[in-house]
Amino acid sequence: MIVKKLHEKGVKSEHAYLAAFASIGLTVAAWATSLKAEPVGGLDRADRWGLFVGEWAPTFFGLGLALSHYEQHDGTLAHTHES
Repeated sequence: MIVKKLHEKGVKSEHAYLAAFASIGLTVAAWATSLKAEPVGGLDRADRWGLFVGEWAPTFFGLGLALSHYEQHDGTLAHTHES
């Protein structure tokens, strides 16, 4: 139901995959920024920020797979190569 609504709103599997890869980069950036910006919390706080943002990537990858499956079933999956 959620996947269908997202598909109807124009969200494609490629968008979810891009968000997943962006969240991986954001994880590293959040960890590095937290490590430098908050010397009081130190490594523990930086690790918590990195893990928090890092949990988004598998969610976006899962959503991308669900949307891809829906697009295949719906017939709207974009083909990138000619057969």
